[in-house]
Amino acid sequence: MSIIVSPSILAANKSAILDDMLLAEKCGAKYIHIDVMDGVFVPNVTEFTPDFVSKYHASHGMVNDVHIMVEDPLVLGPIFAKAGADIVTFHLEACEDPEEVFATIKAIKEAGAKVGISIKPGTPVEALSLFYEEVDLILVMSVEPGKGGQPFIEASTDRIKTIKEEIEKRKLSVLIEVDGGINQNTGALCVNAGADVLVAGSYLFGHEDIKDRLEALLSL
Repeated sequence: MSIIVSPSILAANKSAILDDMLLAEKCGAKYIHIDVMDGVFVPNVTEFTPDFVSKYHASHGMVNDVHIMVEDPLVLGPIFAKAGADIVTFHLEACEDPEEVFATIKAIKEAGAKVGISIKPGTPVEALSLFYEEVDLILVMSVEPGKGGQPFIEASTDRIKTIKEEIEKRKLSVLIEVDGGINQNTGALCVNAGADVLVAGSYLFGHEDIKDRLEALLSL
């Protein structure tokens, strides 16, 4: 399987957001990563609301890869799915117990989207054990969620390897996505560890050679 790159519009030009999204697509991106932050689960707030997704989701041909860093994914997850998200990824840590995780997964699926589950760098990968069969994607945060431009946490590669081994052991087709500090070098480490999808923001947007940078990631 070829590597998927999901450019993060957190780093895009906010005054020309659609232009940057279409540029990413023209350069070869198959996914577009939309970070939603509520200022509670993470300290920052983004303007990427359900209305934003609804406005732009059909303006391009990429997969709308929506990552909700919010306190109440059970409520907001289905709302983003209905707004046009193709994948809604929520945080395991935002749920009080496994029952709430299962309920959130079910609600997002019933709203029409695929489901991803994400874990912060400090959360043991073993916490995912109940949910492999229920999701389409696992997002490994290789920085602390909530702020762009942070350096890659190298221990993330061991976490990716462990998750990949578990996916293969269970004979599943779950994708592994990695988000945080991704560039050509760190991207290669992630791909070698078993990652399928690379989220990159500041490495791509704002650079004149975005096409070359994106193609470098796609060729890993």
